[in-house]
Amino acid sequence: MKTLDRLRTGMSRDRVFDFMMPTTGLEVDVSHGILLYLEGVTVSFDGFKAIDNLNLYLEAGELRCIIGPNGAGKTTMMDIITGKTRPQRGSVHFGQNIDLLRLSEPEIAQVGIGRKFQKPTVFESHTVFENLEMAMSGDKRVWPTFRARLNGEQKDQIDKMLETIGLVDQRADTAGSLSHGQKQWLEIGMLLMQDPHLLLVDEPVAGMTHQEMERTADLLTSLAGRHTVVVVEHDMDFVRSIARKVTVLHQGSVLAEGSMEEVQNDRRVVEVYLGG
Repeated sequence: MKTLDRLRTGMSRDRVFDFMMPTTGLEVDVSHGILLYLEGVTVSFDGFKAIDNLNLYLEAGELRCIIGPNGAGKTTMMDIITGKTRPQRGSVHFGQNIDLLRLSEPEIAQVGIGRKFQKPTVFESHTVFENLEMAMSGDKRVWPTFRARLNGEQKDQIDKMLETIGLVDQRADTAGSLSHGQKQWLEIGMLLMQDPHLLLVDEPVAGMTHQEMERTADLLTSLAGRHTVVVVEHDMDFVRSIARKVTVLHQGSVLAEGSMEEVQNDRRVVEVYLGG
């Protein structure tokens, strides 16, 4: 496929990613040390409360694991943070100054919130390097993108990201040829190219080999400090390997919160989730 044709394929209207939308120019204020505030949030679907008076606070730079049984509200919570679902009650603030409920989904992505779904979404006909290149900040309209040329600093940025996600040797391979785990790492790298303040990662190790799980654990733990990382996961062995602070959701609200040891020994958590 010719370069121009491949670019047109990658830029087709049904393949537009959040990171390719215009920026908002808003800067998040984390002077109080808290990056995300969810307070009194409630969401009902046909009378069922998927989220029930949820209060959740994320510190800037922390790695947080979110666990809980199916139907606990984990996905709905992420939908609220990213603007896909609007709550009937409550407030959602990003830092001290940004009301996320006033922003659209693309605007939320551009203020610094990246979300990685369970199934990896990459440009499969493009190389690993090209995927990271297209994910960089800047004007993503077709013509400016086609005319753009990487400078030395941008090439170095991509090279460093390839090292971070462990895909240096695959830089020239098409994304479609990667293993499931490698695609997961590539998509995380694409989100990181935007230097997000908050990264939401949904079940990152589903379908991975044990070796891939270990590398994913190393990757996610290496991001804490520079980014706030939220990992929603059912694999408890994986959670134990990365957990610093764990929040347990049940029936749309926080059931317990603390270290992995603390939540494992919480009788309520054992009864509704870990005991099974």
